[in-house]
Formats: sequence, C-alpha cells, structure tokens
Amino acid sequence: MATTNIHPIVSTLIKAIDYILDDSKTNNGLLVSAYGCPADAHGAAESFELVRSLGTGRTKTLAQHLIQSFLPSEVTPEQAHQIAQEMCEKLLGTSFQYIIATHIDKAHIHSHIIINNIDMDENKSFETLLNRHGKVFEKIREISDQICEEHGLSVIKNPQLGKGKSHYEWEQDKLGKSWKSQLKRVIDQTIMESNGFEDFLEKLRDKSVEVVYTPEKTIKIKFRLPDQQRYARGRTLGWYYDVPQLKHRIEQSYLLRTGKPLNKQRTKIIDTSTERMQQSKGLHRWADIQNMKEASKILNMLTARNIGDQQQLEDRAVAVFGERVRVVGQLESVQSRINDITDSIRIINQYHKYKPVKDEYRRTRAKKKFENTHQRELQLFDSAVAELDTKYPDHKVPSIDKLRDEKVKLKIELSELNERYKKIAAELKELDYIRQTIQDYLDHSTAIEKPQTLI
Repeated sequence: MATTNIHPIVSTLIKAIDYILDDSKTNNGLLVSAYGCPADAHGAAESFELVRSLGTGRTKTLAQHLIQSFLPSEVTPEQAHQIAQEMCEKLLGTSFQYIIATHIDKAHIHSHIIINNIDMDENKSFETLLNRHGKVFEKIREISDQICEEHGLSVIKNPQLGKGKSHYEWEQDKLGKSWKSQLKRVIDQTIMESNGFEDFLEKLRDKSVEVVYTPEKTIKIKFRLPDQQRYARGRTLGWYYDVPQLKHRIEQSYLLRTGKPLNKQRTKIIDTSTERMQQSKGLHRWADIQNMKEASKILNMLTARNIGDQQQLEDRAVAVFGERVRVVGQLESVQSRINDITDSIRIINQYHKYKPVKDEYRRTRAKKKFENTHQRELQLFDSAVAELDTKYPDHKVPSIDKLRDEKVKLKIELSELNERYKKIAAELKELDYIRQTIQDYLDHSTAIEKPQTLI
C-alpha cells in the first residue's frame, strides 16, 4: 500500500536535494537514481536551473517534491525504488528531469522524488502541463495505486477522503497508526501500568518516548516518539492528555486496578494506637468520641446515597468513574469542534482579506512585477484556498456568521459539560474520602466494636 504527497519547493533547492541524497538514508547511495540530470545535489540543481532559465519565468516554484511511502515491512528497499521509478515514467514521461532517493532510515520505507518545475521539451511549468485545476494529486495517486496492484500490493479505498492531507498520514490515521494515534495509545497503556505520575514518566522513557515535563512553564508536558520529528504538547493531543487529567487518570486507574487510592487522603479519624493515647485514658476516650462522630457523618453520607455495604460503595465509585470518562469524551469532542471552527474562521477571513489582491493580479498584464510587489499577499491567499479545499472538499464553505453562531452554542455546551465534570470530580473525591475514612476507622478505633456493616 503506497501513499503519496506532493508539495512545491520555492527556495533552497540544493538543500532539499542534498537532504534526500543522504548516504545514511539511501544505503550509501545505492537507492538513488536520476533522469536528465546528475545524481548529486550541485549537479542536479545546476541542471535544473539551466532548463528553468529557458522557461516563461512566471512561476516562483523551483521544483516539485513528491513522497511515496509504504507501511512497515510491506516492501523491500529495492522494490520501493523500482515502484518510484515506474511511477515517474508513467507520470512524467521523458519531459521532466527528476532525481529519486529511497530512504530506509525509518520503519516505513519511503521514496523522495524531486522534479524540475520546467519541462525539457516545451519549457512549460509542471502546473501548466500536469496540474491544471489542482488535479495532479489524484493523478499521482491513481498511478501509484495502479503500480502497487501490479506489484501485488494493496491499495487505499475511498482515497478522496484524504484530499489535502498527507496521504500517508491519512491512511495511518485510518488504521490507528498515525503518530498521534500511536502516541496516545502508548500514553493510555502506560497510564494503566503506572503507580504514580513520576512512575508514568519513567515508564514512557523506558518505552523510548521522549517526555519533557516542565510544570513551571506554560507548556507543562510534551511527548515525542522515536521517529517523530516534533514534540506534541499534551494539550495538543487533547484535553485528556494535559497534566491535571493525566494525573487524575493515573490515580483512578490505580484505584480500579488495586482497590486502593494512589494518594491516601488525610481523614479526621484519630489514631488511638499511639503511645500517647495508650498512656492517657481521658485522651483515648476523647479520641474515640471524635472518631464516632466522624463515623456517624460518614454513615449519613452513605445513607443519602442509598449505600449499605462495601460492595455498593465500590460499585458507586466505578459508576461515577465511568460517567467521568463519558463526560471527558464529550468535552474532547466539543473542544475539538470549537478549535476547528476557530481555524475555519481564521482561514475564511484570510481568504477575503487577500482576495482583492488576487483579483487584481488576475486583471493585470504586468504579472511578474505584481508578483514581486505582492508576493506575500498572493501566497497567503493561495494558502487560504488550499486550506479551504482541505476542510471543505465539496466547496460548500459556511458563512462566518453561521460558524460564529455555532461556536457560541458549543461554548455554552462546553461550559455546561465543565460544570458536570466538576460535580463528578467532587463526588469521586468524596467517595475516596468515605472509603479512606472507613479504612482508618477500622484500623485505629479500638473503643468501639466493629460492626458487620460499612462502619
């Protein structure tokens, strides 16, 4: 199953070529091939520039960078390189210069293909010859899938769902194998194994997950898998992965796993077994009376909840914890939608802000001069268009007013869920206190005969 992604190179072409030709990634250069240019960074860049100098000069794009990736253990390096060569032959024919480098430094073998943006035959751009109306992404995918089938590999179903997103990341996310999915899965599993927050951090490091915990800073925790280029902030992974929630989840997981609270709450039960208590009958009697009063309060709390024995107490704690998990899921979903709407509003505003500049560019005859003066504005407009295509592939972009109305409603819903969460958290804390008070009472009180009920 090959996945593909393509993006333009507008600067530092020689660095891009030099990067993909790294001997440590290409088996000492054995997985490198080139067409119409030398197979080295300086030679390829100079050859590309010579051909580009014959073009129209209306594009700032120097080259196209195409990446074709495979699932781990799906192909051999040689097979991946051959598939990349066949794809270039079918996509580019004999018109474009290109250089291929297959990388084997990560779990998934992948090929980098850098293509000169001007062809050798007509001196026209890649966009003009192959990417009119932005259709080259689909064409590359179709060719890649066809070649994969010829080599006996599986192909992606419903590929249109991945439009505008890294094809590899889309497929991996679908399979639960994207780096974010992997990272969250490792974190979730480690939480269930941990005996405290520090133990959680150590266990993650033992699993080769890099963790940076800086409680004094705004970004309190971030994670990185071995093959991940950038750190992922806990909050970026979701509200459930921020430090307070991680700690609470560890505590609850420990409680469910062992039947004991991770952090023992201090109760009002007085330890009557100390030497001082044993030496003073009056003090001992006073402590027993105080303990009975506290035990009576606990019994009233249990009665109010219709809890009559230890099992019912445990069942209630499990039920409330399950409710907490459900509400957390809703909080995650609502917050994610709010973030998505905020992003959409930003993109739409950016589109409308720079659309007049794009319209003027389309009308002017002195396009090169206009580009030089308004390059940044044009780039921001094109970026907004690309992001809108990704978010709304059917081109049904909602109005900003509609998005703002939805955001207001979602914020109200988020506030209500937060209040619900606070009540659940408070009840869990109270149930933990009841449990600990009962245990302390049974352990320390000696003056009262222990009944067969909870107290």
